[in-house]
Amino acid sequence: MRILLVEDDHRQAQFIVRGLQQEGACVDHVADGESGLHQALAAPYDLFVFDLMLPHRDGISMIRELRGRGITTPILVLSARNSVDDRVHGLRAGGDDYLVKPFAFSELLARIYALYRRSTGMMEPAGIEVGELRLDPQRRKAWRCGQQLELQPKEFALLEYLLRHAGRVVSKTMIMEHVWDYNFDPQTNVVEARVSRLRDKVDRPFDRPLIHTIRGIGYVLEER
Repeated sequence: MRILLVEDDHRQAQFIVRGLQQEGACVDHVADGESGLHQALAAPYDLFVFDLMLPHRDGISMIRELRGRGITTPILVLSARNSVDDRVHGLRAGGDDYLVKPFAFSELLARIYALYRRSTGMMEPAGIEVGELRLDPQRRKAWRCGQQLELQPKEFALLEYLLRHAGRVVSKTMIMEHVWDYNFDPQTNVVEARVSRLRDKVDRPFDRPLIHTIRGIGYVLEER
């Protein structure tokens, strides 16, 4: 999952970024509304998390601009304003959910997952499965043939991305954009290295591979 966080409170932003990265999310952070709007328009995201009180441009203005341009990416609003009128104002502007500060990180995470599942139509409570491979996004665990796989956070995020696109070829650029929080560098081999490590855990101990290389294009996870 790729998330854009627009939050001017540096301490709170770092707390959110660290927590989401530990969950395997790719997070970009900017600290003002004008930069946030520019970033939201410049790159594909799965979810936006916007504070309302921001320098240069407020969160409501950002939301209205994005919705006016036809961008339907889910938006979670963060705000210290907790009146009913404030919440209604944020939702009517185009926000999909509203979370009042201070909040527990567990609640933030639950709301992010709920918005993501709703927007993608992926409501699978028991996890994602392809053949003998199963992944539980909520518990951050994966198994093959009933054997739990010991995955690092980025390995889990990569496997989840491949599973959610099972049977479809995903390019190196697509993987970089959704699993890593920096722009694609054609000279880097980080994707190849991480896929190789993932294969060591997902494929090599078992009878047949599930992760396949499509030379010159990317990768596909499927049974053959």
